[in-house]
Formats: sequence, C-alpha cells, structure tokens
Amino acid sequence: MDTSRQALVEVAGAGSGPKRQRRSVAEKRRIVEETLVEGASVARVARAHGVNANQVFYWRKLYGAGRLGNSAGAIKLLPVTVEASPSAPSAITGERSSAPSPGAIHIKLNHAHIRIEGRADPVLLRTVLESLRG
Repeated sequence: MDTSRQALVEVAGAGSGPKRQRRSVAEKRRIVEETLVEGASVARVARAHGVNANQVFYWRKLYGAGRLGNSAGAIKLLPVTVEASPSAPSAITGERSSAPSPGAIHIKLNHAHIRIEGRADPVLLRTVLESLRG
C-alpha cells in the first residue's frame, strides 16, 4: 500500500451555501418597527424576512438606543419652561440669603400632574419619570 500519495477529496457544495445578506439601516429599522406593533411576534416577523430572531432582538436593542438612524425609540426632548418662583425677589434685588430656598418642580403631562416641593431627591425623581415614560 502506497502511503506517499494523498487522496484529493472534493467536498460537494463547499462554498456554495447561502450568502449572508447585508441589510441597510433603513431595512433593519423597518423590520424592528414591525415587531413593535401591538400583538406582533418577533419570531414571526424575523421568519417572514428570513432573519434569525436573535438578530432582530439585537436590532431592537440598537433601535431603542437610537443607533438605527431616526427611530421612534430614540430619546425625545420635551419643551421646558422656567418660571421665577414667588419667593425669589432676593435674586432680583441682588440680596443673598445664607440658606438656599426650597424650590418646586411642576411636571404636567397629558395623563398626570406632578408637583415636587422642597429639595427633590434625584433618585426618586428619576424613578418617577421613568415609570411615567412606560
């Protein structure tokens, strides 16, 4: 038996498998937005577009962080108005008080009105705002 010869084996179909699809940012965003519709299934949407569901979940994460272009999940800025409180004449006349005056925060939304008086705890305020964000 001659062991010095090496047999060449040709693998049928090697390299002819399905090619990776490159999706545009707009296409990824459109697929993600389909999954955000009430009652939509990520697995069904992914299957309909020939994408792995885990990939779509990753795109949703990017979408939520605003990294898929102009997405509805991006952070939105709200209009803010600053009004002088009735107890702020010392700021107008130039007098300085030794103790900081307590302030008030008023937040008016369509479904809620929040009024925080005195010193606002930043952690509590963040928790309240995040719960309203839903």
